[in-house]
Parts: sequence; C-alpha cells; structure tokens
Amino acid sequence: MPGAAAAVQELRRQNLTLIVISNQSGVGRGLITKEQVRAVDSRMEELLGGGPIFARYGHCFAAPGDPYDEYRKPSPKMIQEAASTLSIDLSQSFMVGNRLSDIQSGQNAGCRTILLKLCVPADELQDASRLATYSATDWPAAVNWILQKA
Repeated sequence: MPGAAAAVQELRRQNLTLIVISNQSGVGRGLITKEQVRAVDSRMEELLGGGPIFARYGHCFAAPGDPYDEYRKPSPKMIQEAASTLSIDLSQSFMVGNRLSDIQSGQNAGCRTILLKLCVPADELQDASRLATYSATDWPAAVNWILQKA
C-alpha cells in the first residue's frame, strides 16, 4: 500500500507498539501453509524497512466454520490476547484496517478504529465508514490522526 513504509517507520519512531492481526483462512482451506504466511510476514517487514517492526502477529488460520473460527475477526480475541501478552491498554489503542471486520474487531476489543480507505471492498465501504472512529484516505492521514490522539 502506498505510504505504508513511511507510516510504520513514523509510528515506530514515536515508540508505539505495532501488532498485526490477520485472518488467514487460506491455511484452514488448504490453499497455503502457515510457513507461507510467515514468509509473507517476513517479506512485509523487509519492505517496510527491516524488522523487527511488529511486536506480535496474531493470525487466525481457521477456515470459516472451523472450531477455531471464534478467533476470526470481527472477534476481538486475537487483539485481546496480544494486548494481554504485551500489557497494552486497549482503550488507548488504535486498530487500523481496510475491511469492515477490522473495524468491528477493533471496536469489539475497545480500541479506537481507523478505516484506511485504500482497497476497501465496495460492499463494505458504507458500513465500515459509519462504524469507524475515523476514516483516513491514506496512510499519512491515519498516522497524523493517531499521533494527535495518542
């Protein structure tokens, strides 16, 4: 996503703890492996300026309907577990995402939410925009808002 590397670097310079929370149902459906997801995570860190950038990754590998599906966003469980492990106050935290389930998950966890209006599915845009605490047109706008509120 355009501007992501600069945004992540600025948030890190401000000593904010960054976490990735991601549904990866392709693993549960047999389309990809956990190792492939982890390789993508590693490559993402390289592209964002070199790691470690993220303090924790929370992945739900379950396919929809799987018994572990309870962790899939919009559930707050992955966020809550990361916050518990890292001693993070969720009321002072931000969930940035480009999907309705990202916004719902952040709200369900008690975070302030930012809809990043890049690549939002058309059928989710209206509801996600309505539910988000803030809607940002790009990464710089999201980072500026976070830094004003942090």
